Amino acid sequence: MKLDTILQKSGLTPKESLLYLAALELGSASVQKIAVKAGVVRSTAYEVLENLRFKGLVTTFLKKHIRYYSAEDPNQVVNFAESRVETLKEALPELNAIVGKSRRRPSMRFYEGKDGMKIILNEILNEADELISFASVDDVFRELEQFENFVTARIKKKIPLRVILRASAKAQERQRLGPGELRQVRIVPQNPEFHGLMYIWKNKVALFSFVSDYVATVTESKEVAALERTMFEHIWQGLPSS
Repeated sequence: MKLDTILQKSGLTPKESLLYLAALELGSASVQKIAVKAGVVRSTAYEVLENLRFKGLVTTFLKKHIRYYSAEDPNQVVNFAESRVETLKEALPELNAIVGKSRRRPSMRFYEGKDGMKIILNEILNEADELISFASVDDVFRELEQFENFVTARIKKKIPLRVILRASAKAQERQRLGPGELRQVRIVPQNPEFHGLMYIWKNKVALFSFVSDYVATVTESKEVAALERTMFEHIWQGLPSS
């Protein structure tokens, strides 16, 4: 990853990143030299350098009536980024209060691609104290390369799982290994055929589809989760435990 991209991720604008790097490389230099080095118009460079000075990332001094700028030690960039995080943490209670009001209504989020699915799996690991699931386990292991890591993390966090799997050799293997991996498995016949994965935890239901495209949804609703959980329990009770 380029240095200017890393600096932008720390909270600097694209021009601030370029000018800071130019000033860092030049040592002490005039606005004109820094602007040329960064490929930024001089008038814009002066304004941006002043913003960097305000943020504590450059210093300035006069030499023979010419203003020079020097980049502060890169550790200052780290301090700047950390201060932004701390400021955000201070605002977190108020932000959560706003979210709490909106969450009284059911909500749905839509994700595309495997990266989106990974976000949901991490959300589950951070929130769930227990999980129930429907799955076509062959699809899951074939399509989600990171799923084995998810299983390992779930076990490490001591999150128990009850799952109903579509019949296959892989499903039987998961049932056999289940006791050592905090997993109870019951198996349904291959027909009627279904694919994909569902997780239910707290008041959330996640659906993963691997057919034609990689898409997933998370529905947050006490009523929807209760309905899905009731259907799961009804099916679970009617299936043999081994």
